[in-house]
Amino acid sequence: MVEPLCVLVGYGPGVGHGVATAFARRGSPLLLCCRRPERHQALIADLEQLGSDVAVAAVDASDPEGLALALLSAVSTCPSAPLVLVYNAVASTAALPSVLSPARLAADLQVDTVAALAAAQAVLPLVRLRGGALLFTGGGMAHHPVAALASIGIGKAALRALMLCLGQELSASASPQDQGPTVGVGMVTIMGQVAAGTPFDPGAIGEAFVALQQRLALGEPGPLEVLFQG
Repeated sequence: MVEPLCVLVGYGPGVGHGVATAFARRGSPLLLCCRRPERHQALIADLEQLGSDVAVAAVDASDPEGLALALLSAVSTCPSAPLVLVYNAVASTAALPSVLSPARLAADLQVDTVAALAAAQAVLPLVRLRGGALLFTGGGMAHHPVAALASIGIGKAALRALMLCLGQELSASASPQDQGPTVGVGMVTIMGQVAAGTPFDPGAIGEAFVALQQRLALGEPGPLEVLFQG
């Protein structure tokens, strides 16, 4: 079986590295997308030691159109394998909704949701051609918002709605007789505080992404959203 190419938008310490490590350990090549790759050279070296092919692209999720163009350019040079997009970029402003600037919320949503849509649209033609999945990092505040962190709750709720709409669209467009590549859509929603050495360790979260991708690849029924409880 050919392992999928993992295209990770929002790479860095924490969940990003945990997801990249989980896919690298199963032999997947990686395309890591982040604003400043030079800040993560030590972590990237660790991934390369696992034997995975690692490519890096400098992208800025606050510029959805630029992100889409960068993804198209970078993916075109990658192996012709099934493709799994993991959208992990996030922006948030700690403020109560009564004082949260509308401009600040709009800027956060550019990263949290608008760029996620741009990334999904950029890679979807290849996912349809090769097979694979569109995966997203969800947050518990989409289900249980906290007033003092209104921006992240709103952003993750919007991202969850986007994921569910994509899932509905792609499921509806696939006929029972369709023998083409499998296209999955899903989300791992992290229901707690991410921290190494805890039940919400980034490595465990990364393995949850791999398990979800494998379920989707097999066409197994079940929820598109996995609530990661630790």
